[in-house]
Amino acid sequence: MKRGVFQPAGAPAATSPDIAAPAPSADTLELREPDVRRLARLISAQAPYDGRFELAVPGMYAIRASRTTTDLHHAMHQPAVCIVAQGAKTMVLGQEAYAYDPSRMLIVSVDLPVAAQITRASHAEPFLCFRLDLDPHKVAELALKVYPQGVPPADETRAVYIGRSSSSIVNAATRLVELMAQPDEAELLAPLVVDEILIRLIRSPVGRRVAQIGQAESRVQKIGRAIEWLRANLAQPMSVEALAGLVHMSVSSFHQHFKSVTSMSPVQFQKALRLQEARRLMAATPMDVGTASQHVGYLSVSQFSREYRRYFGCAPSKDMARLR
Repeated sequence: MKRGVFQPAGAPAATSPDIAAPAPSADTLELREPDVRRLARLISAQAPYDGRFELAVPGMYAIRASRTTTDLHHAMHQPAVCIVAQGAKTMVLGQEAYAYDPSRMLIVSVDLPVAAQITRASHAEPFLCFRLDLDPHKVAELALKVYPQGVPPADETRAVYIGRSSSSIVNAATRLVELMAQPDEAELLAPLVVDEILIRLIRSPVGRRVAQIGQAESRVQKIGRAIEWLRANLAQPMSVEALAGLVHMSVSSFHQHFKSVTSMSPVQFQKALRLQEARRLMAATPMDVGTASQHVGYLSVSQFSREYRRYFGCAPSKDMARLR
């Protein structure tokens, strides 16, 4: 290992290839270990114990976990970039796994029902991560500056992807977290640093894919609109034909692109949404299995219980006893 340079702890997950950047960028600079350590110290101060902590500026979070996990944690993940300063984590979408650590950023471009597992963490060296939610309107505004002739189409449309971390992006994230201790300056300067991070992402090897987040007519955003409908109408029967019409696609094209973006068919995706919401309701309220299953659109409690067990690995009643 070269002195002073952070090297990946393994090859990137074989999920999707990087895409050529629009022009040479300073973000090809190798990631330096001191930069990562500095960010880790700042995240640790903002997240004093395990959990997710929203920072002074909305849409920014410091995340800590002090142990690895054997069970998958299921949740909805919004569009965001996750920059790890210490430890490692794996996100699972459908049948695909995405590993990320200080050498690799995770980028999510639409709302997705995912599962995650902490794979490297300890009390001495906890998993530490900075998360920045992505605003499609801001991404669109900055993408036009990076691509003044128009955003070129991305060769890959998957909604989760891994980008190589760079010192430029890590240092910008560090300055952003530093600002949290100075609320007056944060209000003025944090939006500028967020713009810097987004520009550096758009100019990075995965920049074309990041830019698609802000393009209303991109395939990613069309599928994103279908996902919004599914989330807003969770208990309603789903018509693939109607969803395809909603985003102005043929049924065959919609099926193809939905699976390309989410790694799941529309039916599988709706099932994941329903099961995750039912689980959330039962864990957060006194709602029983029958009421929760009806709330998310199941007509049969037995079918709900079978699919719940298959998805989460145990029956609803046993899962709730463990969670509580």
